[in-house]
Amino acid sequence: MAQRIPEAPKPPPAFDEQYTPGPDSLPQAEVPHGKTFEFIFNRSTIYPGTTRKITVYIPAQYRADKPACLYVGLDGLIFEAPTVFDNLINRHEMPVTIAVGLEPGKVESVKPEQNPRFNRSFEFDAVSDRLARFIIEELLPEVQRHKTPDGLPILISQDPNDRSVGGASTGGIGSFTLAWERPDSFRRVFSGIGTYVGMRGGERYPVLVRKTEPKPMRIFLQDGSHDELNFFLGEVGDWWLSNQTMNSALEFAGYSVKHIWGEGSHSGKHATVVFPEAMRWLWQDWPQPIVAGQSQNVFFKDILLAGQSWEAVPENDGKAQRLLATSRALRAPDSNGHEYEIDPEQGKLWLRAGGRRSLIDSGLNRPSGIVLSPDGLWLVVAENRTHWGYSYRVLSDGSVQDKQQLYWFHVPDYADDSGAGALAMDTEGRMYAATRMGVQVFDRNGRSRAIMPLPGGEIVGLAFDDEHPDVLYVKCKNHSVYKRILKIPGAQRGGVPIELPKWTPG
Repeated sequence: MAQRIPEAPKPPPAFDEQYTPGPDSLPQAEVPHGKTFEFIFNRSTIYPGTTRKITVYIPAQYRADKPACLYVGLDGLIFEAPTVFDNLINRHEMPVTIAVGLEPGKVESVKPEQNPRFNRSFEFDAVSDRLARFIIEELLPEVQRHKTPDGLPILISQDPNDRSVGGASTGGIGSFTLAWERPDSFRRVFSGIGTYVGMRGGERYPVLVRKTEPKPMRIFLQDGSHDELNFFLGEVGDWWLSNQTMNSALEFAGYSVKHIWGEGSHSGKHATVVFPEAMRWLWQDWPQPIVAGQSQNVFFKDILLAGQSWEAVPENDGKAQRLLATSRALRAPDSNGHEYEIDPEQGKLWLRAGGRRSLIDSGLNRPSGIVLSPDGLWLVVAENRTHWGYSYRVLSDGSVQDKQQLYWFHVPDYADDSGAGALAMDTEGRMYAATRMGVQVFDRNGRSRAIMPLPGGEIVGLAFDDEHPDVLYVKCKNHSVYKRILKIPGAQRGGVPIELPKWTPG
């Protein structure tokens, strides 16, 4: 049988030819030029077995007397980045910035040059923190172990306000993911022809952006109306529309975002032309810090107080520890002396009433959170190992019926389950759940409407303060504890039932 030869990619259409780089992207005789050097990095434990080329640009103005700002370029220093930086730094339109360009990793097979494993999509398209950990924990320390071509030490600022990232296509979404996952380390993003489509979960971003409490980020998007790629990977989505959808989501969520749309295809030509403008805009007002914006998400408007954020709680805070321990008790009492209890190991739900313990449901996949609605009419049980929570109708004798898989949890890319734990409700019937993605807040129809990530990562416990019910305490997987004052107070567990406001079937 004849070997099938893959079709060669089609040449860029004529509408890309209108984009030619301007003076900011061309060497200028009067401008001092920075220097670059390269090395091979092949000692990653996060991406084991990978080998990649790293290119480092050192601006002419760098003196090693203080840490420089940083730009990380995915797929290397494309967009004529070194020349653009020479020109913009010389005119003080961006700060003195060291640039680190990384190629995606490749893993050789046991037969050199035969069927290597290419890591580009795995590294850049993934909606997870893996790329961020690789850059922050492995790559940047390695860069700083080198010297500049002039023998100076390489000092890079640790301030996230001083760090930027950029890339095109898969590198575009990867640039966004780096800052989205680690805004404590990167806050300025250039995304050209980004692949916010269904390759490795990127199509979820517009929804997550709208639901997640805004992060301190500034994003510049570029794409063209002929970015279709119908001849290659067209099955994953509409690349052009996905960038517009992403821009709409960022605007809705209150981000500092700017876009330039053109007529180009899935080509870097237009991105290269707009790159100098993007850098000027991303670095405008520096060193003033980038701050989080105000989302139009009605759930955030209903529950969050302006000016209030998460406050770290000392480890020895007795009240916090007591409340959080109670939230993990796996029991939900009502006002009539009944108590519902879940058994995570056996997957069972029990009712204690009148001194008797009776089994009322079984077959649950590690039930881990339980709460009654404030009016006592509905019982909710969340499963830890799925993305489901169940609603049960509560009868006057405490028994339950009409179980339904009502609550749907968002799940992070690195997990197969929500990790749902403690549950709580506010006095208007919203449910707050401790999950791997942070605190997820649900409406009474079981929809996750708001997500509040925390510095400590995954949430393993949460509870409203019984003395000050407008204060929510949470505990993170790394054992850190935080609290926050909310607009709506929490409902007391086992308290007198309260009538909830009217709700809709929408």
